[in-house]
Amino acid sequence: MSSPFVVQFDPVAFSVFGFHIHWYGLMYLIAFVAGWWLGRVRTNKPGSSWSTAQMDDLVFYAGLGIILGGRLGYVLFYDLPRFVSDPMLVLQIWKGGMSFHGGFVGVMIAMWFFARRYNKPYWVVVDFIAPLVPTGLLAGRIGNFINGELWGKVTDLPWGMIFPRAGDALTRHPNPLYEALLEGVVMFVVLWWFSSKPRPVLAVSAVFAIMYGGFRFLIEFVRVPDAHIGYLAFGWLTMGQVLSLPLLIAGIIALWWAYNRPLSRGETAPEPE
Repeated sequence: MSSPFVVQFDPVAFSVFGFHIHWYGLMYLIAFVAGWWLGRVRTNKPGSSWSTAQMDDLVFYAGLGIILGGRLGYVLFYDLPRFVSDPMLVLQIWKGGMSFHGGFVGVMIAMWFFARRYNKPYWVVVDFIAPLVPTGLLAGRIGNFINGELWGKVTDLPWGMIFPRAGDALTRHPNPLYEALLEGVVMFVVLWWFSSKPRPVLAVSAVFAIMYGGFRFLIEFVRVPDAHIGYLAFGWLTMGQVLSLPLLIAGIIALWWAYNRPLSRGETAPEPE
């Protein structure tokens, strides 16, 4: 039987004139490029009401929302005591520590500003960008894996791995890879297919919320919570689950509303499949 894989990479991808480029930051660059390219693909489809200039601006707005919201959300939700003692911690992105839920709020706010600027319906904008987000989640989780963080609980499954940063040599669930697969690959395939056909406004966003909230809630059962937070209730409820459950519920309600709400004046129903 082969020895379990040890998750121990150099967090620095390469150096230029003494300036270190970290894999974690590089993953975010890859995510933005992938999102921009996929957005161009959607923009160039026949019948698209989006211009390439609008799409380019959209990625810029989204990038600001992800970085500012994700980092601020992490220090507020997961590392508040350290942030209070060292406010500059919020700028140290290369060390890892980005909250999806904070980034989610940041993007939603950024999309509001974008929608106002271009006079587009807010949920039309969110529906457009939702299928592009999983590529960013995939890249981010690969960055977590390279950093050797977010390890899971001890397991004897054949794909279990050793995370030295956990402080032991036990074989654990590779949680970042689970999340990369479900939140990245699976969500991208489903959302790209779902959004490729006419859907009611809000439906694509709702499916995104349902899938992310559900996947994250389930994965948290085999993930070790942050040591300084631990379990919040019942001996199993984590901060990730507390933040994901409302997203799941809101997604279910939004999907129902998208398919059952009365049409506004001038609005047409989506074509039947």
